Amino acid sequence: MKNLLKRLWREEEGQDLVEYGLLLALVALAALASMKTLANAISNVFSNAAGNMTTS
Repeated sequence: MKNLLKRLWREEEGQDLVEYGLLLALVALAALASMKTLANAISNVFSNAAGNMTTS
């Protein structure tokens, strides 16, 4: 049992997968936040364009 715990402690194969998973989650959160901001900006542009077309 002691040897098994020592081997598991030294083994680093699964560490990379966890790090990539965390990085992917961080990138996904950043993308979602930026998409919401971008969607609001695009909506404002189209609203302004529609408003300008009706007043002309």
